Amino acid sequence: MDYLFILSGLAILAISGEATLRGAVGLAESFNVSPAVIGLVVVGFGTSLPELVVCIQAALEGRPDLATGNIVGSNISNILLILGVGAVIYPLACDPRAVRRDGVAMIGATVACVGLAFIGEVRPWLGVAMLATLFTFLAHSIRRDRESGDAAAALHAREAETLPLTPVRSGPGIIYTVLGLVGLTGGAALLIDGAQSVARIWGVPESVIGLSLIALGTSVPELFATVVAALRRHGDVAVGNVLGSNLFNILGTLGATTLVGPLSIAPDIQRIDIWVMLAATLIAVPLMVTDWRLSRGEGVFLLCAYGAYVVNLASRGFAS
Repeated sequence: MDYLFILSGLAILAISGEATLRGAVGLAESFNVSPAVIGLVVVGFGTSLPELVVCIQAALEGRPDLATGNIVGSNISNILLILGVGAVIYPLACDPRAVRRDGVAMIGATVACVGLAFIGEVRPWLGVAMLATLFTFLAHSIRRDRESGDAAAALHAREAETLPLTPVRSGPGIIYTVLGLVGLTGGAALLIDGAQSVARIWGVPESVIGLSLIALGTSVPELFATVVAALRRHGDVAVGNVLGSNLFNILGTLGATTLVGPLSIAPDIQRIDIWVMLAATLIAVPLMVTDWRLSRGEGVFLLCAYGAYVVNLASRGFAS
């Protein structure tokens, strides 16, 4: 029954996340929001919704290791797994100006997250500061996109085009969004209940469950968006999705989750996983800058690195 809860929660999260994202994009289009803003804000926030809902649900239930594990694990899988899959499907072109802006922001957020790991606990006032930083970055980006219409703006506009069959009227958009949010809440509850039971039965730390199973499940929207972008030969969109999602996960999801209460960071995440996340970030961005593309060979390298990380997670789970 526990495994059924996990599988059902993952399926509901995937379907509900997609419905919420399409509904939100449709609502934005019905109010004539520019494609660049939709791509930057709506798509960026929407693909991180599963992580946000799961983390808040975990925090409310007093499971901080699941929440922090989900955030760190999602960012690791976004870079190593999802970018790797996208590059293997088709080499991912990287727009220089877009990567410079969003890539630098992602690196800054990741370094800040490492700093928080040294503290060991993220308090609500830090969460407010993270959310304020995110909103400031978004406001600055939107203003630049409107004034200059530069490459970053064009990239975010194409991100909005990765979602086919989006309802463009406010009525269907509201229905999609509301039903999606309800589904996300229910799916998150099922996933967390099942994960808790499995962790208890097998003696696996909740941090490992959050870093692996839950992180993979909540990263499905990013995987979907990246695969679609790669198949359409929109490599810059695939890269932009990952950069934006990782930024939202740290500043938005972690920041919002701490508003529920102080969020402790598990010792094993402090020792290992936070550094894996930083290393993946510092490796991926130079790969993007080199020739401004991620080749198939580099995609295979990222996938191999993720495989090695999964083996480490498995060994930690069985050793506990």
